[in-house]
Amino acid sequence: MWLRDSQSPLLHKMSLLAPLLSYMHSKQCAVFTEICSVTKTYNMKKQIITSLPIAIIMTIVTSCEPGQKESHNTTTVTKDTIVSPNIKVESGYVDVNGLKMYYEVHQPDSHADAKGKPIVLIHGSFMNIPLNWSATIPKLAKDRKVIVAEMQGHGRTKDTPREFSYEGMADDVSGLLKHLKIENADILGYSMGGGVAFQVAVRHPKQVRRLVVLSGTYAHNGWWPDAEDSFASITADLFKGSPIEKQYGSLGNDPARFPEYIKKVISIDLKPYDWSEAVKNIEAPIFMVIGDADGVRYEHALELFRAKGGGKMGDMHGLPESRLAIIPGTTHIGMLLRMDWLLPMIPVFLDSDLNATPPTF
Repeated sequence: MWLRDSQSPLLHKMSLLAPLLSYMHSKQCAVFTEICSVTKTYNMKKQIITSLPIAIIMTIVTSCEPGQKESHNTTTVTKDTIVSPNIKVESGYVDVNGLKMYYEVHQPDSHADAKGKPIVLIHGSFMNIPLNWSATIPKLAKDRKVIVAEMQGHGRTKDTPREFSYEGMADDVSGLLKHLKIENADILGYSMGGGVAFQVAVRHPKQVRRLVVLSGTYAHNGWWPDAEDSFASITADLFKGSPIEKQYGSLGNDPARFPEYIKKVISIDLKPYDWSEAVKNIEAPIFMVIGDADGVRYEHALELFRAKGGGKMGDMHGLPESRLAIIPGTTHIGMLLRMDWLLPMIPVFLDSDLNATPPTF
């Protein structure tokens, strides 16, 4: 999620989106695909897709959400909860590492249908459960328990004075699994959530069975250079008068602290980080997925895949346990529009025998 600069061309495009956003809200937030299509049409040679379109999308969704009372265990289903036939939902808050973290558990009504291992889904920056996972939960939850949570300062999880960090959010996910008495699970993260997923596997290896990372990085230089350079240009001034600024106050936050909030969220990508050695030593099999027009460098994904046994002819050497996919015609934001392509691949990775013999004639 990036910003090329904060000059007038981008602000002009923001203003052009305003009537569309108003129309979308009047339609009860039912056009996620349309707004993603708008962001995909930007000329990538002139402007890197910004964090603001993602923030705007998230604002549309969360602006429709009702206020909720905090509780540690509730089965109340509100209109922002993803509801699917034959799938039961539990939602609540858990005290973990100084946060009251909001989470949901989706699973088949019948225990007999829960054949797959539990999976945790971790959203991207400025996102929340319905925005990131509305197309994913109903399909995955048909045959497994799906745990979703909103990270620090996102969605219904209020921020605290604690520093934003991948490591801290990874510990929160670990704490949630302990609270739910789940010994280990598959972990799937998108963008920022991919970084969190890497850290869950590094810091809490016994809790991770298999790992799926969509458009995430394990080092700051995993991004294309112009994408990484653009992070520092994101400030609260860019959001002045925008839906994301209004939404910040509507969720009970002090509007005067909005600049601090933006600075804090962006700070996670302003500090150099490099977990290459630790990530390459993760014992769990990894399925790394990027788009061919993503913000993640191809070489970054390939380096990890080679370290995990890839880069050889499988017919001669056998298939590696880990996998790599580069999705055609797919941007960073556009990855969310490819779930129909990804969902057949992800369960196969999660459920299959990874030591299978390669096919022969």
